[in-house]
Order: sequence, then C-alpha cells, then structure tokens
Amino acid sequence: MINEISHLMAATSSGKIDMSIEGMRSQRFSVYIFVFLMIGIAVFSGIIYSLLKGQYAPSKMRIGERLMFIAIILGVVAATGFGATQLLTGYLF
Repeated sequence: MINEISHLMAATSSGKIDMSIEGMRSQRFSVYIFVFLMIGIAVFSGIIYSLLKGQYAPSKMRIGERLMFIAIILGVVAATGFGATQLLTGYLF
C-alpha cells in the first residue's frame, strides 16, 4: 500500500495522471465493477449468516458442509482483497 501511495505521489508531482476521456471512462467502469463486487460480497455474507445462524441452521454440520462454508468464506475474503486492490489501483487485475 505504501508503494501505491508513493507511485501516486510521484505521478501527481510529475503531472503524469491520465485525465483524458478514455482514462476517466476506464476509472468509472472500474468503480462500477467495484460496486458489483461489493454487492456480491454482501449477498454471500448474507447466505453464510442465514445458513449458519438462521432458522434452517443444522445442529451439527458434516465435513462437506464445513468445507463448503470455509470455501465460501475464503472466497469472500479473496473478493474483498480484489475489490480493495481494484479500488486503489483503478484496474481489476
């Protein structure tokens, strides 16, 4: 993150920030991707909460169910990381 901030400061001081129409359009597209990603994270977090704590929560979870929830939780964490990176850099990858 410090590396990203130093690159931003260097670009700002040297005047190399892309303020063209294409650059602004790309940034707006990246923001929409980020919003869509946050909606997906909220949906999967709701699924996790409702299945673990809701009225249909099992009293004892089997191994496969545990692995499924671990995979979903890791996916949400990875999506949050991708979203934060995308928001900071302006690009999806």
